[in-house]
Amino acid sequence: MAAPRPLSGFPELLPEQRVVEQHVLDVLRHTFELYGFAGLETRAVEPLSVLLRKGEIDKEVYAVRRLHAEPVEGEAADDTLALHYDLTVPFARYVLENAGRLQFPFRRYQIQKVWRGERPQEGRYREFLQADIDVVDRDGLAQHHDVEMARVMLDALSRLPLPGVRLQVNNRKLIEGFYRGLGIDDVAGVMRVVDKLDKVGAEEVSRQLRDDVGLDERQAAACLALPSASGPDVAFADRVRALGVEHPLLEEGLTELLAVLEGCADLRSERVEVVADLSVARGLDYYTGTVYETRLTGHEHLGSICSGGRYDALASDGTTTYPGVGISFGVTRTLAPLLQRGLLSSSRSVPTCVVVAVVDEERRAASDAVAAALRARGVPTEVSPTAAKFGKQIRYADRRGVPFVWFPQDDGSHQVKDIRSGEQAEADPASWQPPAADLRPSVDTAG
Repeated sequence: MAAPRPLSGFPELLPEQRVVEQHVLDVLRHTFELYGFAGLETRAVEPLSVLLRKGEIDKEVYAVRRLHAEPVEGEAADDTLALHYDLTVPFARYVLENAGRLQFPFRRYQIQKVWRGERPQEGRYREFLQADIDVVDRDGLAQHHDVEMARVMLDALSRLPLPGVRLQVNNRKLIEGFYRGLGIDDVAGVMRVVDKLDKVGAEEVSRQLRDDVGLDERQAAACLALPSASGPDVAFADRVRALGVEHPLLEEGLTELLAVLEGCADLRSERVEVVADLSVARGLDYYTGTVYETRLTGHEHLGSICSGGRYDALASDGTTTYPGVGISFGVTRTLAPLLQRGLLSSSRSVPTCVVVAVVDEERRAASDAVAAALRARGVPTEVSPTAAKFGKQIRYADRRGVPFVWFPQDDGSHQVKDIRSGEQAEADPASWQPPAADLRPSVDTAG
């Protein structure tokens, strides 16, 4: 068999890296549940017609079909199954199917893999893990949930072993109202172009607004002036109004964005920034109000690691609408580059806290009994795979970062050795407990 060739865009972690990922997932689950979010998992595939209903992402969707599938008479092309590219669209479908059995407002978190046919690069993958939280209600959703989404995710991120984060918040109503106040009809086209500001720069955005969208010089200049009003405090609203554009939707958006900014003011710290960033629009068409993007301090080249927003019409059965607001953290997108650069690591590559030595194969059952007693009290334990000399069994534990080796004695007593310090002491498998810091692998950050 030829040596396997790695697939670009499908990251696979080493055991010690997986320890870091599992720690992050445990923290996320714990934090989300503290706020009353219920865990949910949806199927990996959706009909293509569902996935393409909102947003310009058709070139990134992976279709799923049997290798030798026969065409089904009368089956439309959009009945093809495809892997979901995010968790919001499947969640909206889930809400519609189960609305009669859910209690509203419904709060859910979902940690699951998604797939996108993007060009692989650092921070961009074809298969990756996301962690989402959403609140959905029937017919109307209170505006305070927009504030809550930001607060919950910032709380979760602040508990993780990450550099600082910068939450950038905007409002689609504000943007649309500003553009309509300028007499612009192709609001979506302008949003798509201005959303590229960080990537291509102001000069290129201005050119595209004039040449591709059809704006005049005054309109293009005003569209570029709006992002310059951004800022970390409520004074941004005065700067927007000073631009001289008026529209009811603009004022509504300003009010909603001010509420989010003020509602998160107490969360600011050395590691957490919250700013009104009026260049943020988000590419998916289903967002209707608040939108969020989050950058990792010192790693801004990765783009937004955590994003989302309000969607008032994504879930509707024609009679009832289920508006929602949510935010998604790109677990793989954030962790993979940090792990590759050695900025995150684990104290050991295995969960094992204790390796029980084996005196000889005839007495392996005695070592198994010790391991069983330790496991019964929650101590991750394994038995040495061989009855080699004790020095080799210690090296086996040391290579994997296991802190303790247990030695059954000929007289029926026991000793445990901390192989880091060399200290060895008598111990009883029915009562011995390692230090709390050693029970599970720890996650370390560089610098």
